Order: sequence, then C-alpha cells, then structure tokens
Amino acid sequence: MTAEQYVNAIVKKIQCGKNRRQEIRQQLLSDISVQTAQGRTLDDVIQQMGSASEIAESFNEDISEAERKKYRRAKRLKIFVSTAAVLALLAAGVSLYLPKSTPIEKSAYFQKDAVEACMKETVALLDAGSYAALQERAAPKMQPVLTDARLSSAKKQLSENWGERKSFGKCYLTELSQFGRHFAVGEITAVYEHVTVTYRLTYDADLKLTGLYMR
Repeated sequence: MTAEQYVNAIVKKIQCGKNRRQEIRQQLLSDISVQTAQGRTLDDVIQQMGSASEIAESFNEDISEAERKKYRRAKRLKIFVSTAAVLALLAAGVSLYLPKSTPIEKSAYFQKDAVEACMKETVALLDAGSYAALQERAAPKMQPVLTDARLSSAKKQLSENWGERKSFGKCYLTELSQFGRHFAVGEITAVYEHVTVTYRLTYDADLKLTGLYMR
C-alpha cells in the first residue's frame, strides 16, 4: 500500500466538504512524508497511525453535526440523481441511452408543487389500500402492477405493521426526458409509527404514475 492509497482510504470516510477533505489529505500526506524522511518505513508509520476507519472516525468527531448533515444530504442527492435515470429507463421502457436530466424548477412540463402534491396523494392511496383509485391515476402499462396482492406483499416485505403515518420528509425532484418524452422523478420519505419508508415515484407529462419503488 502506498501513502496515497492509505490517505485516500481515510479521506473517503470523512464526512465533510470537498475542500476540507482535500486539506486533511494534504495534512496527512505531509505528516507521513516527514516521518519517512526521518528514516521510518511507511509500514511502521501506518501501523502507528492506525486503520483508515479509526483515523477517519477521529476526524469525524471534530466535524460539526451541521456539516456532517450537509455532507450526507449531498451524498443522498447524488445517489438519487444517478439512480433516478435507471428507474426512468425501467418505467418508460426506453432502451440503452440515458435520458437527459433537468432541474424540476427549470422544467417546461412540470410544476414542482403539483408533482409533490401528486406524490403525497399516491402515498396516501397506498396507505389507505385504495389500489383501484391508484390504478386510475397510473399509466396503462403501470396499472397491471398495482394490484392488491402485489402491493400488499411489497409493503409486508418492509414491515408487517407500519402504523399510522406521522410525517413526510423533504421531497427531491428532477425531470428526465428522452425521445420527446418527459418524466418527473421524485423521492420522498414518510415516517410511520413503526417504520420509515422512502418512496421513489415517476410520473409522465400528464402526471400519470409510471414508476413506483419503496424501500
């Protein structure tokens, strides 16, 4: 293992902004360089410093909770944007080319508030077990999936007893387009009495449901 590989493994686990991680990286490389210049082997230096996880955790303890939350929020959004493209491919039946992503605020086809309201309505119908009403609000290709048996089974895989819904988390939205077709893809978390569920929902330009994923 080289010094850079060791330091990169540490920095990767530190929950802070890019600039601060770069500062920590340079600091660690400098410390290691000083010690090896004094005649110590790299293996001895690494052994004394400890594992990458241990060092990263010590840095994380000194990072404010606000900065750590900002880091986790940015990471979740990055994951959402990358996986939303895959979800849209499945829901829309498109082929090998990735769709174009556009911030929902710049969309000419979707209003952010309208899509968010539609998402909460979808969740409410799922909570109430109103699957027939949900089918009416879905695109034709999606309707056969929205059966009592399938949805009840999917919900039980997360928890046998969800309890009443208590609140919604922040809603994340983006627009995806390909071959002249436009989709709004959103992610929202709902907190229930006994479980927390994240919904990933996709709608076409008519706000018909074309994709549903729960975790």
